[in-house]
Amino acid sequence: MAFDAGRICLDLLATSHPGERLDGVGALGAWIGGVGLVPSGTSLAHAEGSWVVRFQELRGLVRLLVLPSGTTPDTGSYDRALARVNGLARSAPPAPRAVRGADGRLARELADPPSCSALLALVARDAVELLTDPVARAAVRECEGDNCPLVYLDTSRGRRRRWCSSEVCGNRERVARHRRRAALTRA
Repeated sequence: MAFDAGRICLDLLATSHPGERLDGVGALGAWIGGVGLVPSGTSLAHAEGSWVVRFQELRGLVRLLVLPSGTTPDTGSYDRALARVNGLARSAPPAPRAVRGADGRLARELADPPSCSALLALVARDAVELLTDPVARAAVRECEGDNCPLVYLDTSRGRRRRWCSSEVCGNRERVARHRRRAALTRA
């Protein structure tokens, strides 16, 4: 389930491709831990199905707000999505604290079990940061791979990254190009 789009809010978008990946509380918990919303080892046993629905809703809002260039949502939908993301961002994020581990080193943990609203606030705040940072916003790209809707933050040298993953979509494109050349050679 790991896809590093360069921003947590963009990583959330990747959870719907190639199919629904947030299909239960366990999958959501794995994603929350995998992207670093909570420190390693944080229990999310208190999470419930409504969390999945709320994260899927936020994903849809973020998708609308970071639509690829050339796509314009209607103003009413955009404004409603923006208001909802701003509202989610207002909740207090989980409070971290430093604790001494068995080896004497300090480690980060959360002061209390994180609420769904607190975790949603972290992702919504990341979306607000992305949307209001002109440099980062200009670096958002959509994968050029066939039928790949993933978006990512292009931090490559020269801003020439074309695919969400060179190993997946990039490789598919190179193989397709090779086959086209081979077919022309045979013809």
